Amino acid sequence: MKIFFFLNIKKTVYKSASSVFVDVGEEKDIPEINKGKVQHVLITKPFYKEIFVLLCFAFIFRCWSYIGRILSNGQELSIGIGCGYIAIVEHEFLHALGFYHEQSRYDRDDYVTINFENIQEGLSNFRIVGSDESTTHGVPYDYLSVMHYGKDDFTNGNGSTIITKDPKFQNLIGQRLEMSASDVQELNLLYKCSKCLKIMGTNNFELTERGQEGDSAWLETKRMSPQRECHVQCLQFYYYNNGSQTDKLNIWIREFQDNWDSTGTLYLMGQISGLPTSHWTLHHVPLNATKQFQVEFEVRKGAGNSTGGFSIDDINLSELECPDGTWQINDFERFWNSTHTPALIYSPRQYSSEGYAYRVALYLRQTDFGAYVQLVSGVYDDQLQWPCPQRQFTVQMVDQNPNIQLQMSRQMSLTTDPNLLTFTGVPFWGKPRDVGTQIVDENNETIYVNNLYGRYYFASLEDIKSRDYLKGGTAIFIFNFPNIVIFWGVEELFIVVFVFKIIICNNIFVFCFSPQYRE
Repeated sequence: MKIFFFLNIKKTVYKSASSVFVDVGEEKDIPEINKGKVQHVLITKPFYKEIFVLLCFAFIFRCWSYIGRILSNGQELSIGIGCGYIAIVEHEFLHALGFYHEQSRYDRDDYVTINFENIQEGLSNFRIVGSDESTTHGVPYDYLSVMHYGKDDFTNGNGSTIITKDPKFQNLIGQRLEMSASDVQELNLLYKCSKCLKIMGTNNFELTERGQEGDSAWLETKRMSPQRECHVQCLQFYYYNNGSQTDKLNIWIREFQDNWDSTGTLYLMGQISGLPTSHWTLHHVPLNATKQFQVEFEVRKGAGNSTGGFSIDDINLSELECPDGTWQINDFERFWNSTHTPALIYSPRQYSSEGYAYRVALYLRQTDFGAYVQLVSGVYDDQLQWPCPQRQFTVQMVDQNPNIQLQMSRQMSLTTDPNLLTFTGVPFWGKPRDVGTQIVDENNETIYVNNLYGRYYFASLEDIKSRDYLKGGTAIFIFNFPNIVIFWGVEELFIVVFVFKIIICNNIFVFCFSPQYRE
């Protein structure tokens, strides 16, 4: 099966393009093969002159792409079996967008040593691309680039193929989480996509000193303008509440009609109240502003005495949909170490934007864990289509780096298949009340649950200590189960054609699609 795209790309990131295939044989032993499917459906304006190229997205046996724009009448990019991680899809798209491998830079010998005697015969993706036919845009060599090979890639069994000059990166090269900050920077430099929405500029504070009931303190951001026609924004921040349960944190946006409007109109977008927290808590608020706007936080004092109040930190804004759900596990490592393994732990019940109820399970073992999803009975079940049609589910373990552009989260995706049956012959993604098992959940509520589906290995304890996956001991998982139909499989009688542009913003590949169908 092939899917065709009109891809807005420059000829190459370098001064001249190669006409050879890249990554032939770069097939990975990856059990999760659904990551390459459609994830975000957004409409956007281009940031520069459009040059559309027909790109044939071929689902065959290997991962490969041409480097840059090679053929004027269209070219293939293959996402084959075993290539279904988001990082591998990004890797191949970056080739199509003009990137060579990081270890092909003309200055690579200052950073790595290539052991040619350890490379499998006939594989030549380790050659240097000279400065006469390439440019680095002044971006430093990046050991963490998604375009960098791993230390043992294409080894003939006699030892590592790449040795880093800085030993601390030896086990880090070849990461396949997602694009690094330098990858994003270089792509933005090439495609002039520098208009990412930035949340915080100069912050203005109004503080009260009396601390009486009804008094408030304000924090406001600078003015911002939406960059995309779909007008989707997600505000993300952490809060800590050590005040009274009657205190409130209000999240407003103030929209302005034009540059001369100094007053604007306030809209309440969210409110947080309740018992004090013992940990910093991640929170998301969808904004969906259509005009110039600024975000304003108001902390309003409630009744009674308190010695503290609300604190907020790590504020970020991205032009993406907010996640469907968040599961925060405080003191995760301590909890893991004190749990008799193996053991399953479950998230609270979540709902997708369509109304499908589900929960996520972690299968804890001594040194690593798996991640799974299962459909559960919910209040909207009688209004939904069953078996659950082709929908993509994604779970992400959040890299809690304060700068969202530096985050590299761990994630997995899967797609529901309405034709998949259990070993007893019932639909795997069927209506839980009809095909599931009755249980009593953590809220002492009787519900029905389907079988678990996911990945046996998601991460190890060593993995989650390597970045900011644990912050203050807290692990955070976010879920997305969007209302996106995935057309996938040989039974389909049509080819999906997408006209899209690639915008790189906040270290996330955003595929901007305008779907068109043909038989």
